[in-house]
Amino acid sequence: MSDAITPSAFDASEGVADWRVLFGGATASFETGSFATGVALIARIGDLADAADHHPDVDLRYGTVTVRLISHDVGTISRRDAELARRISLAAAELGVEARPESVQTVQFTIDAHVHADVMPFWRAVLGYSPRGEEDLDDPLGRGPSIWFQQMDPPRTGRNRIHVDVCVPPDQGEARVAAALAAGGRLVSAHAPRWWTLADAEGNEVDVATMAGRE
Repeated sequence: MSDAITPSAFDASEGVADWRVLFGGATASFETGSFATGVALIARIGDLADAADHHPDVDLRYGTVTVRLISHDVGTISRRDAELARRISLAAAELGVEARPESVQTVQFTIDAHVHADVMPFWRAVLGYSPRGEEDLDDPLGRGPSIWFQQMDPPRTGRNRIHVDVCVPPDQGEARVAAALAAGGRLVSAHAPRWWTLADAEGNEVDVATMAGRE
C-alpha cells in the first residue's frame, strides 16, 4: 500500500516547519554559517538516512546545506519523507543550525512543443540529460534545472517557445511576483495561488508557481 501523501498532509505533519513542498519534493535550506558545521550536519543526515534506509539529495555550500526529500518508488512525497524531515530538523537544531524556509525554490525550463518525441531526443543529447517519463528530462547529477516539454494545444504564435518555471513556497509567491513587477516586469496572466505568468520588457516569460491548490 502506498504511503504517498499530499503537500498539505506533509505540511500538517509534526516537526516539518523548516520544510516546504516544491516541484521535485520537500525542501529545506539550513544556514550553517561555516563549511565545518555543514559537514557535521551532513554527517548527521547520513546517519539518519542510513537508519531509515531512505536517502535525500543534499547540497553542501560554504554557509548552507540544502536538503530535498522525495520517494521515487511512489513518485512523490511520502510519510517516510515527513518522518525523515522531522529527524533532520531535530539534528539541525541540536547543532544550533537554523532553517531558512523562505529561501528555497525549484527552477525548471519549459519547452512548448507540438510533438514531444520530435524535440526531446535533441535536448537529451545536447545536455546529457536523462528522461523521466514522457515529458521530462533531468540532469543525472542533479545540478541543472529539469526540462518539461509542454504540449501546445492549440499552437501559439507571437511568443517565445521556451520559458522558465520558478516554484517557491506558497507564502512567498505574491512577494516574488511583486518584486518582479517592480523590476520592470508585467503580468501576462494570473492563476493564483497556483501560478502567475510574467514577462520582461522584451516579452520573455516566466511562471512563478507554488504547490498551493495542486492536490
